[in-house]
Amino acid sequence: MLDFEAVLAGCLKNENKSKEWVYKSFYGYLMAVILRYVADRNDAEELVNDSFIKIFKSVAQFNSPQAPDQQLKAFKGWIARISSRTAIDYLRGKRTFLYVDEVAEADQPLTDVNAVSRLNVQDIMKLLNELPETHRLIFNMYEIEGFSHDEISKLLNMPESSSRVYLTRAKNKLRTLYLASQNSPYESMNTPNTHPI
Repeated sequence: MLDFEAVLAGCLKNENKSKEWVYKSFYGYLMAVILRYVADRNDAEELVNDSFIKIFKSVAQFNSPQAPDQQLKAFKGWIARISSRTAIDYLRGKRTFLYVDEVAEADQPLTDVNAVSRLNVQDIMKLLNELPETHRLIFNMYEIEGFSHDEISKLLNMPESSSRVYLTRAKNKLRTLYLASQNSPYESMNTPNTHPI
């Protein structure tokens, strides 16, 4: 394994060996980030490759921390941000979310916060793929990537209230999907057996 500082220096010098190491080391990580936004695997592969192009073009802009043990973590955060914005730009180009119905946030049923907060990461990631694209996008941006509703509204060119409504809808749908997946085995255990043994 190469020293990470040497890899970064090699990327700055456009050395293929360093770029190849970065590509092989972080391809799966970026694929996971992109797949949170885009369900189609072919589109995701293309977006990952687009992300690497952007990463290698702008590696000089990466502000590497002084502490060597923090460099890798900071780099992963930086490339995740680039790839998530690449996915957002792709979805914005598709304009799938621009047809926003004007439903007030107050019209949305309240989400049981406890049920949603009890979800573990694997459950959420599986269930995210079942959400409509716009709901998944807003949920990822707000809950996973840490964007504010103001930032989301500016990035997606939509009212801030629409971002809030989509987030509420996404949480409600996730809760419904999660409870349905949890109730199925439970109900079968508690349903009286109508067939004689």
